[in-house]
Amino acid sequence: MKPCQNCQAVIDEYTLDKQLEPLRELTVDHFNLCVDCTTIVEDACVECDGAVYVPRSVTGTPDYCPACRADRLAQTGQDPGWCADTAST
Repeated sequence: MKPCQNCQAVIDEYTLDKQLEPLRELTVDHFNLCVDCTTIVEDACVECDGAVYVPRSVTGTPDYCPACRADRLAQTGQDPGWCADTAST
């Protein structure tokens, strides 16, 4: 059992896996945060309309889910970050 990176509590893997279900291809093995230190926001990804996770200490919601961020990094070789570019054209 791993401790939470944020609060150092032991991560309840069963509860966290249940909370992570809306996230594409992610399991408790990909996280170092406990259920109390993260929030799942469904339909928030601008690419796939999937869920994103937000650490409780963060005030904004990311635009990309972890899977879409990883896909864009693999395709372009550049990390898009968690938020889409909001510059107008």
